[in-house]
Amino acid sequence: MGRVRVALRAEDSLSAVGLAGLLRNTHEVELLSADQSGAAVLMFACHRLTAEATALLRRHVAEFGVPVVLVVSRIAETELLTAVQCGVVAVLPRTAVTEQRLVHSIRAAANGGGVMPPNLMGELLKQLQRVQRDVVASRSLDRFGLSLRQLDVLRLLADGLDSGEMAAQLKVSTRTVENIVSDLRNRYQLRNRSHLVAHAVRSGMI
Repeated sequence: MGRVRVALRAEDSLSAVGLAGLLRNTHEVELLSADQSGAAVLMFACHRLTAEATALLRRHVAEFGVPVVLVVSRIAETELLTAVQCGVVAVLPRTAVTEQRLVHSIRAAANGGGVMPPNLMGELLKQLQRVQRDVVASRSLDRFGLSLRQLDVLRLLADGLDSGEMAAQLKVSTRTVENIVSDLRNRYQLRNRSHLVAHAVRSGMI
């Protein structure tokens, strides 16, 4: 396998110099100069993924249009999805940076894969699931004419909660929950709650 052409950009010059020194020690990576093009991977280093760092990253991504390896001192769970949306496929904490790990992350990015610490991967999956639920909810509200409260009741019903448990979680009365269930059953002419859940799943409401 040939050398991977890498463009290195950093929020500060010290990070750029340090990472460049490590990458120049390996024969598996070709580190491009500032005026060279044709990178297969962009490596971007910053201390935190602040608004300023994110804007800088987006500019570099627009310039190169390739997968990103992010070297970062610290990344908050809420910043993970932003990083992925910017094209980041590998996250490497500064404290874990070694020549071997840099090369591994670069190779993975170049081959269409990704590398993330297990704790970050778990949190990213949770965030993606939340985004997916929000997308489904938005479609259900538009397509089926449901209210947010009706959608919440359907989801909790599908989770097996009874009226009292749903009422406690939604902070409404049991009567309100039962009225919502009854209205939905009547609207779609369904026999019981199980039939309602089955209909909601099959039709894509939830």
